[in-house]
Amino acid sequence: MILRELRTPRLRLLPLRAEHATEMAQVLGDRVLHEFIGGEPESEEELRARYERWSAGSPDPRVAWCNWVVELCAQRRLVGTVQATIAPAPDRLSGYAQGARIAEIAWTVGTAWQGRGIAREAACALVAALAQESGEHIAAVIAHVHPDHHASAAVAAAAGLVATDVVHDGEIMWRLELSEGGPVAGER
Repeated sequence: MILRELRTPRLRLLPLRAEHATEMAQVLGDRVLHEFIGGEPESEEELRARYERWSAGSPDPRVAWCNWVVELCAQRRLVGTVQATIAPAPDRLSGYAQGARIAEIAWTVGTAWQGRGIAREAACALVAALAQESGEHIAAVIAHVHPDHHASAAVAAAAGLVATDVVHDGEIMWRLELSEGGPVAGER
C-alpha cells in the first residue's frame, strides 16, 4: 500500500494521524488559503474528527484514501498536506479499460510557507510514489485546479500532469497517464 512515509531532500510526507490536527489547524487556519479550495478554516476539533474519518479509511473497499501531512525537515514543522484518492475510473472519464483505477490528488500548503516550492516538491514526490505503486495498478493521476489558481497549475505541471479540456465543478482537470488503457484519442 502506498500510505507510507515519503521523503524528498527538504520534506517528509507523513501518513496523516488525528494527532496532527493540533498543528494543522494553525497551518490551515488562514481564510485566504480557502479562496480557491473553498470552505472555511476548521477548528482543531473539527479537523481532528475529519482526520479520524480519513485515517479509518474509505467505507468503500474499492476506494483507498491516502493522506499525508507535509513536514519541512529543517524546521521540524508541519506546513501542509497532500492526498490521493485511488478509485475506479469515474464515468465522467470515459475511455478507460474496465477496472482501471485513477488516483485523484490534491495539495495544500499553509499561507506562511507558500512560494517556496513546497507544494511542487510534495506533489512530485506523491506522483512518483503513485507511478511506482505496482500493487494499485493506477492508470492515471488527475487533479482539479481552479482556472485562476496559477500557482496550483504550476504545481500540477511540475508533477507531470497536463491540462485537459475537461471542466468539473468549475475546475480544470489535469491528467498524467501512467499506463496503457488510458483514454482513446480525442478524450483528453
